[in-house]
Amino acid sequence: MSKLGAWIQRQAPTRDSFERSRFLRPFAKRVFHPALWRFTRRSVPRGVALGLLVGIFLLVPGVQIAGVALLALPARANIPIGAAMTFLSMPATTPFILVASVYVGESVLRLSGGSGRFYELIQTGAPLSQWVDFVWTEAPMAFVQGVAGLAIISVVAAAIGYVLAAWFWRWWISSKWRRRSKAIAASR
Repeated sequence: MSKLGAWIQRQAPTRDSFERSRFLRPFAKRVFHPALWRFTRRSVPRGVALGLLVGIFLLVPGVQIAGVALLALPARANIPIGAAMTFLSMPATTPFILVASVYVGESVLRLSGGSGRFYELIQTGAPLSQWVDFVWTEAPMAFVQGVAGLAIISVVAAAIGYVLAAWFWRWWISSKWRRRSKAIAASR
């Protein structure tokens, strides 16, 4: 196993750590089904996609892993891979994800109000009455745009992650078979 593979295996949550989770205890029989913990050509890309989808959309650290574990049941996704993928939305990347979600949401929905008015209020040193007006009239639209952008980013990231994981799995297996066939040819 490569150094990267060994590191990933050490960092990935274990079945025991999930069994100790109070959030997952009610679903223990289903979540701990052995098929959800095997690394197969179908379950790994599903785990990557599910981890990116939940990890980017939820942005709440404790809830992300529990969400992946619960959604892995119907998707038959690999739980350790899905849980590991949620760590891409860590505190260092969350501000970038949020800024991108507001930008994408504003670009797609094109609703009135939003971050432009927010920055205008900051720059002009607006009084409290204008801020209250903003919070009650325009901030909900900005929130809707941000959530829509977050949903779009998470779905696109999940789709790209699925394709890349499936491609990488095929490449890895084919290179493994090539090495085996070379070793067999060399031993003859």
